[in-house]
Amino acid sequence: MSDKDEIINKIRDAIVNLDIDNIQRLCMEALKAGIPAYDIVMKGMSKGMEIVGEKYERNEYFLAELIMAGEVMKEGMKVLEPHLAGGEVKKIGKVILGTVRGDLHDIGKNIVATLLTAAGFEVIDLGVDVPPEKFVEAVKENKPDIVGMSALLTTTMIEMENVIKALKDAGLRDKVKIIIGGAPITKEFADKIGADAAARDAVEGVNICKSWVS
Repeated sequence: MSDKDEIINKIRDAIVNLDIDNIQRLCMEALKAGIPAYDIVMKGMSKGMEIVGEKYERNEYFLAELIMAGEVMKEGMKVLEPHLAGGEVKKIGKVILGTVRGDLHDIGKNIVATLLTAAGFEVIDLGVDVPPEKFVEAVKENKPDIVGMSALLTTTMIEMENVIKALKDAGLRDKVKIIIGGAPITKEFADKIGADAAARDAVEGVNICKSWVS
């Protein structure tokens, strides 16, 4: 294993082990070793978050750990963000993101926002508990290529359908691609409500978005 792989793995493990004290130092070490910030995010931190998500699904981790892992990632991002912009990078597309009404979970959404930004998208993050009319307003105002919705609760999934209906009523549905994500979301559900895609995780979500604008 190369030194670079070793540093990336340490960053991945820092996320998994909720090591908020060392994450910034490790990210600086990785940058000094010449690892691109994008690789540190995708291969290190994102991979770590994926493992945290798997532990959560297996009930080895709970909500507190999930939130803490997100905080560790945010600390690391403070070091990496200045290096992700890469000067005047031409934006490859524009994405509006939001967690739907009634749902206050934003870890997954925040990771997607970070990775999309790293991939060259302009991201407009509407935050959490976003009602359908706010999505509609944002689409009118920003003319994005993609709308991304997130829900972690089965009880709030239905709100995704309400957003799509609101976009249809406003005559905007055909102007955007719609991707949905979150723990309970399936491809079948996406098909049922008329979304264009469902993402199992942040990395898959970013890859789908990239395929739409390429």
